[in-house]
Amino acid sequence: MHPTTPSPAPAPRGVALLFPGQGAQQPLMAVGLYHGHPPFRRRVDEVLEVWGAEGAALRADWLSGSPAANPDGVSRAQPLLFAVDWALGRLVLDWGVRPAALLGHSVGEVAAATLAGVFTLEEAAALMADRVAHIESAPAGGMLAVQATAAEMTPYLHDDVVVGAVNAPRQVVLAGSEAPLAVSEARLRAAGFTCRRTRALSPFHSPALAPAALAALPALSRLPLRAPRLPLHSAYTPGPLTPAQAADPRFWAGQPAAPVLFGPALDALLGTGELLLLLEAGPGQGLTALAKRHPAVGAGGSAAQGLLPARARGDATDLRTLRTAVERLLAGGWLAHDPLPAPADTVRTRPSTQPEAHQPASRQDCERDRPGPVTGPRRL
Repeated sequence: MHPTTPSPAPAPRGVALLFPGQGAQQPLMAVGLYHGHPPFRRRVDEVLEVWGAEGAALRADWLSGSPAANPDGVSRAQPLLFAVDWALGRLVLDWGVRPAALLGHSVGEVAAATLAGVFTLEEAAALMADRVAHIESAPAGGMLAVQATAAEMTPYLHDDVVVGAVNAPRQVVLAGSEAPLAVSEARLRAAGFTCRRTRALSPFHSPALAPAALAALPALSRLPLRAPRLPLHSAYTPGPLTPAQAADPRFWAGQPAAPVLFGPALDALLGTGELLLLLEAGPGQGLTALAKRHPAVGAGGSAAQGLLPARARGDATDLRTLRTAVERLLAGGWLAHDPLPAPADTVRTRPSTQPEAHQPASRQDCERDRPGPVTGPRRL
């Protein structure tokens, strides 16, 4: 009898963080969590403080409940989405969770890349400010979600109207300048397709935005882009991001005009069989809904959970939703202790537009401080 060689223990199945992009923004998004959970508030303030006076004005408008600026405009939606996405992802990392993968949608990919160490927070904030400044001057346009396959959209593409996103086999988004997109929308509705406008006032992920997107290339070329220090997946490749791609300024500059292939990226991510829980780190639960409809999740092999509620109300619902996610992490063994206050804790009833005084948050091992001045404009 020969001694039996013990079988190796199965590799632990991990957590993936999903970061939403343009269209996920909502009035009052994450406001309840900002008021009710100081660690999250400190992380959001950390982002907004990089933008100086513009960041302070952005925070006041966001927390007011009656924003003076259109929350769907690029100067509001893009920086706030980045701030909320990054702060939620940073919060999870602060708890000690080390994700098996990060995957972002549109601007969510910049948040994911910052958490993975491709950019420092200051570099990413400068990139966002530069990107917003250029996109604001681009022609008006929009995006149209259609319940159909990409192939079915071919007869409805014209001028600069393209398939700007493939989110699932039968869920695509058309993008383009306003007048051509309106023509496509009318024809699609007449043909019986189910479609709706998304919350975008710019032609993201279409050729109409290419000149504005590439205008960010000079600033990006000056940044010391780094290889990801966490497993970073891209919705543009789609698949794992290589060090060479992460260090390519053109890859990042072109993203606002390039198609988002989130559905194929999710296929690749779940196809590894290594994931058990997908956490959406951002407002709403749009990516959570997409993940739940994926066969790998529907069959029970994986699960999806939002860190924020599907509909923002600016109240204690935010903290209750976060607690549900924490309980899943605790049950799965990804957390050693409960990082949240007792459930009886409630959010403040009177919102403040001023940041809470705090000690500077320390950088974790996924990000590197960059000495010297911030590269690029601070204006939003």
